[in-house]
Amino acid sequence: MCAKKSVVIFRISVLILFLCASALGAEEVFEYKEETVNINAGDHTIPAIVTMPVAKNSQKFPAVVMLHGYGSNKDEAGNGYKLFAPELAKKGIASVRIDFLGYGDSTVDHAKFDLNVGVSEAIAAADYAAALPGVDSQKIGVMGWSKGGTIAMLAAGKSSKFKSVVTWAGAPELAGVYTPEAYEVAKKDGMYVAAFEWRGPLNLSLKAFEVAAGTDVLKVFSASAAPVLAVTGSADTTVPPENAAKIKAASKNQKSKVFTIPGADHTFNIFTGDMTAFNALMAETAAWFLETL
Repeated sequence: MCAKKSVVIFRISVLILFLCASALGAEEVFEYKEETVNINAGDHTIPAIVTMPVAKNSQKFPAVVMLHGYGSNKDEAGNGYKLFAPELAKKGIASVRIDFLGYGDSTVDHAKFDLNVGVSEAIAAADYAAALPGVDSQKIGVMGWSKGGTIAMLAAGKSSKFKSVVTWAGAPELAGVYTPEAYEVAKKDGMYVAAFEWRGPLNLSLKAFEVAAGTDVLKVFSASAAPVLAVTGSADTTVPPENAAKIKAASKNQKSKVFTIPGADHTFNIFTGDMTAFNALMAETAAWFLETL
């Protein structure tokens, strides 16, 4: 009798342990689909890619607007966003990654781009995401890499649509883009032509310099109630790590934090072939959005 009772108790204990382990350790993985779209931005359209988890019932998902950096495009450096969007979707987070005006598949001259235009495009992408049938319109986040992080902060400061923010090597100022020397050329010629090793040149208008000079990024961002995760690499010489602390300090949300990846450069080592830093970056960012959206 005691032996039978012990067997029953043992089996019940095993079942309880199995159920607990399943509840704690089993992470639901969603299938996903991607669609190329064009978002209406008034006087132009924004090329974008929507990456959407496939719902298993009537559930709706959070969504993140992904903003690329200077001289890049919606897939980002080393295809970083192209890699990350599916990882978000597998965890149940939709995304909309866009080409800013004058970048990627955009057919508009970059001479018409400035920070205000970038912010308006980010908000247009948020509105588009919020209207998608599978998206919870009250759970929209925004993230940006480098200059994309600058625009993410500005967008969050100007619009309460964004409930969570992530910056990857986010730049509180853009002195490296809108340099005093380039500004003088723009004043003289009405335009500055920026050259790149990895893509064709970009036209920067005098207005773009003036808007940047008149914008206090951290002051604008301080109006946001959303928490921010400011990610930096300890070996970033383009946007040095101390900028992440400035971003956190500008936030009024107590959940805001800095995440530093040891040995990571401005592109989180994605071009080195060693994906250790970038995998840590993706994991931390996904966990942040799961927690805050």
